[in-house]
Amino acid sequence: MAKTNYINAELDWAETKLQQWQEYIDNNPIHTLQDRTEMEESKSGIKVKVIATIETQGKYIQEMMKNYLSLLSEVNKLREVEEKKKEARGRADVPHRMR
Repeated sequence: MAKTNYINAELDWAETKLQQWQEYIDNNPIHTLQDRTEMEESKSGIKVKVIATIETQGKYIQEMMKNYLSLLSEVNKLREVEEKKKEARGRADVPHRMR
């Protein structure tokens, strides 16, 4: 019975998330941020409601960058551990007749 290696699946998932975070950060540079607003209707008429200020968005992106670097470090460490496990088990190629 083959043993499933779940750690590689989890690492692949984490790398996918890292790519998504990187794309978000790249697509939202701090120097181009603007307050996010929407129009809201009230009894006195229509007014502008601020959903997210520049400062809030900037803080969110900076926090995301910290989390990105932290997760990247952990993924790299775990990939190294998995690579060492492969080396310990042997990296011999499977002969053609046994495939």
